[in-house]
Amino acid sequence: MKKRILGKAGLEVSEIGFGCMGISFGYSQKLERLDGVRIIRDAVEQGITFFDTAEVYGPYINEEIVGEALAPYRDKVVIATKFGFKQDAWSETDSRPENIRKVCDASLKRLNVEAIDLFYQHRVDRNVPIEEVAGTVRDLIQEGKVKHFGLSEAGVSNIRKAHAVQPVAALQSEYSLWWREPEEQILPVLEELGIGFVPFSPLGKGFLTGKMPTGTTFETGDFRSIVPRFQKENLSANQTFVDLLSKLAQKKNVTPAQIALAWILAQKPWMVPIPGTTKSERLKENNGSAEILLTEVDLKEIDDGAARLRVQGERYPEHLQKRIDR
Repeated sequence: MKKRILGKAGLEVSEIGFGCMGISFGYSQKLERLDGVRIIRDAVEQGITFFDTAEVYGPYINEEIVGEALAPYRDKVVIATKFGFKQDAWSETDSRPENIRKVCDASLKRLNVEAIDLFYQHRVDRNVPIEEVAGTVRDLIQEGKVKHFGLSEAGVSNIRKAHAVQPVAALQSEYSLWWREPEEQILPVLEELGIGFVPFSPLGKGFLTGKMPTGTTFETGDFRSIVPRFQKENLSANQTFVDLLSKLAQKKNVTPAQIALAWILAQKPWMVPIPGTTKSERLKENNGSAEILLTEVDLKEIDDGAARLRVQGERYPEHLQKRIDR
């Protein structure tokens, strides 16, 4: 698999990464530990070198699985993890310097590494100045515990403030054909400052695969059950996005998911999507998108078609929308 560079410091990763969250968190069907280790190692064997986790995925178990799985490949891979939430409350942030340091030390042990390759602030903490957060990570970099600094779902103002204190290697935010808000203000700033972009949920939390019928319901423990965009009436209305991808996919004899990922890869050379999966066949499918060349005609067809569509439903319930920095 080809490589891409995140940030001006030259963080090199595979052009498609692997989002590890779903192995143990967020969805109703979680993998047993050995199965989680197995699919991560399958990803390495298929050329993926960029793996994304966080302390709160589980909590803790996700980092432990990632650490175990990648131990034999440590010199060949890049591991990103995150700080910034209270461990027992996803709705509450905690980016106090003492907590950042506490999380860093604990993550180093769970991942079984000497340094965290990319350390993201999971969400902006309105109670802690972003300059103080960036300064703490800068100190951790100087101490050799962290290599690169990242932000997640940060707005333009905080990106600039943080970057002025400690260069930001990458911003991680949701981005797909189903959610293009970052194009308006975020992406121009990232390009200006030389910051990489890591889209999470590049397949619309599974929706853009085309394998989610309009009558789909979600089991208890699957966070999509509380997301407005996945309510029955909105799933039906949003099917038009899948139809758009399916039309081009049929022409190229590939899948809608592969078109969705290839579309992201075609946007900017400093974008690295991190689709996640628990299935080997989906892993191969996702990685196959790197081999798909979308022409200017293809991209215009997608953009023209998407311009006529409107997403129905918010991407988070109201109480979680408040965490997004703008």
